[in-house]
Amino acid sequence: MSRHPVAVSAPGKVLLAGGYLVLDREYTGLVFGLDARIHVHVQRLPTSPGVDLSEVIVRSPQFRNAEWRYGYHETEDHRGIQITQLKGHSTSAQSENKFVETALAYALSYISATSDIKIGSTAVTIVADTDYYSHPNSVNSTNPARFVDFNVPLSEAHKTGLGSSAALVTAFLAAVLTHYLDESQLELNSEGGRRRLHNLSQAAHCAAQGKVGSGFDVAAAVYGSCVYRRFSPWILEELGQVGSPQFTKRLTAVVDEPDTSTKWDMQINKAAAKLPRGLRLVMCDVDCGSKSVGMAKKVLAWRKENPDEAALLWATLQKGNEELGRELLRLAQGSTTDPQDYTNLSDTILTIRSLIREMSAKAEVPIEPKVQTELLDACCRVTGVVGGVVPGAGGFDAIVLLVENDALPTLQRFLETYKTTDQDENGPSIGRVRLLSVKQDFEGLKLENAKSFGDWLR
Repeated sequence: MSRHPVAVSAPGKVLLAGGYLVLDREYTGLVFGLDARIHVHVQRLPTSPGVDLSEVIVRSPQFRNAEWRYGYHETEDHRGIQITQLKGHSTSAQSENKFVETALAYALSYISATSDIKIGSTAVTIVADTDYYSHPNSVNSTNPARFVDFNVPLSEAHKTGLGSSAALVTAFLAAVLTHYLDESQLELNSEGGRRRLHNLSQAAHCAAQGKVGSGFDVAAAVYGSCVYRRFSPWILEELGQVGSPQFTKRLTAVVDEPDTSTKWDMQINKAAAKLPRGLRLVMCDVDCGSKSVGMAKKVLAWRKENPDEAALLWATLQKGNEELGRELLRLAQGSTTDPQDYTNLSDTILTIRSLIREMSAKAEVPIEPKVQTELLDACCRVTGVVGGVVPGAGGFDAIVLLVENDALPTLQRFLETYKTTDQDENGPSIGRVRLLSVKQDFEGLKLENAKSFGDWLR
């Protein structure tokens, strides 16, 4: 069993094509992993000689008052490890962190159900790469190139829409399991070990969200860039909650798949998600975000009320999304020396955007709001910008662009002076647009150097 410090990271994601469609198994999503990562470090919690604690301390030192202390104990009747937040300590946050608490409960419950080890007390540190959050108030840190002090409480931080909750849950579970279990019980880099982590991460993330989502964000966190077809929701619908009778038996059956009748049926095709060498995927932060859950409910309600019209639109979008993936793959497999012609790629993106705006208008949901349309159109007029979309569920999160490598300085200068002229009356305002340093990353979960966190550990 590992008792040495362990560090694991998981990438963020961008759903370039397949927003809303990816919720249905009939359709797919083209998702790219990003080099912006969530890092989780786990080490023993130092105690005085003879003192035996059952405590886990979780810190997120980039934010103010971001420390959560948990007690834990094993329950009877295979109900799992019960987690209790300890709020009496002077440094502890009084607010809950549902994603951390759920991930911890699922990790410890799985460990207790599959091994005989004694679960000792640990200290967990979570740090995020800079681009996960808009950070106008950040201050200098020990490593400003990668981690910054965001200088605000976590509740006041503005996400850029890179999939922080899925990356957090996935990296958290992987780090905690790798800390407690030896390689004979879980090998992070093996196909079987990665699949079990995927299954456990999907279960914990859905539990923390309170719903069974499509899972594309967790799939990207585990496997990296891929074309993704979701799992059947019934796989998790009967799992229940930690603390319910026989929970750990159901959890291990879901994670370990001993019975072919409960085998996960998601499809993850990494070979189909490629970018040409001459293009870079970049994102532009507009710092105003939107609630994708409420938007999804409205889109799905419109689809249910208009099944024939929606079926035609969904099928047409799927065709366009597949053409986008094929064109990117064709260009990626092309000559490395001859100039590339991106005309067809640009036209395909424009077609997809047109269909998304049609969905947006019919469902009365701001998937591509007017201010985002204006921003995308303006960026696409910059020489070397091939095309772009409002990714995923859309709204006011960061936009994504495909840009020729040598056009990045020109795009940067353009955005430094960009101002919107077509403000939505009922929507958030776009102020300064910031070109994030993030780019595509095809790798999923990976072990990190546990000594690389410097002063962020305390």
